[in-house]
Amino acid sequence: MKKALIDVLFASDKRKQVLVLLQEEPKEMKTLLTSLETTRKELVPQMKILEKHHLVSHYEDTYELTAIGKLIVDEIVPLLEKIGVLDTDIDYWGTRKLDFIPPHLFKRILEFKDCQIINPYTQSIYARPRELYGAYDLSKEASTRGKIFFAVTTFFYDNFAQVFTEMLQGQVKINIIVTPDILNRIQTHDRDEYVEIVKDELFNLFVYPKKIEFVSFGFNEFYLLMRLLDGKGEYDYKYMLCSNQNALEWGKELFEYYLKDSIPVEEI
Repeated sequence: MKKALIDVLFASDKRKQVLVLLQEEPKEMKTLLTSLETTRKELVPQMKILEKHHLVSHYEDTYELTAIGKLIVDEIVPLLEKIGVLDTDIDYWGTRKLDFIPPHLFKRILEFKDCQIINPYTQSIYARPRELYGAYDLSKEASTRGKIFFAVTTFFYDNFAQVFTEMLQGQVKINIIVTPDILNRIQTHDRDEYVEIVKDELFNLFVYPKKIEFVSFGFNEFYLLMRLLDGKGEYDYKYMLCSNQNALEWGKELFEYYLKDSIPVEEI
């Protein structure tokens, strides 16, 4: 009796891995054995199941996808890759509020491949993450320092004015979107510190008038950092850190999504 195709595809890791490997091109058995780090005795029964269900065919000792196999594998590989991204820390992803991400970007979850979930030590939970902000250390060689900084945030560190001043001294172009509460704090409590900062042509401040359902996200040429709320709307200090180019491009598009509804702040 034949298995249901869903069982053929997902009930065995080896069968699943074989199909993914064959998506690229036909492969000899010895190549499959090496890639899967298995033995012929273990793999042959799985290959027979794939052949029996018309997903794979072989000639001599070379295996390839059938037309049906290719049709299915072309569809399931993106799903498997998305599962792989989420499976690296499913407890984190499964407990975060993600509704703030527009649908067209949410579908591109693969761009978080190889990202890390950082759980800072107790003594450093209020510190600025060095991975992102360290890029603006003026003691570094100019050629290795970041030149852009984009962020959407619902909070400010107490020394942000000093940080921004140092970044501007390093000729960093800053684009930052804040909530009305943060803008009010700047205008009523920190005005003297920000008057000159806001006047600087490299500094662009915007206020987002709608509700923001995350803590913050920011990126430069090297890193994307996101601080998300949990399902109860609370923050537990964990953050996601990405350094691949696709994630940085994703962050740029998310910033632009919030920028289109934001209002420029010309003076305070």
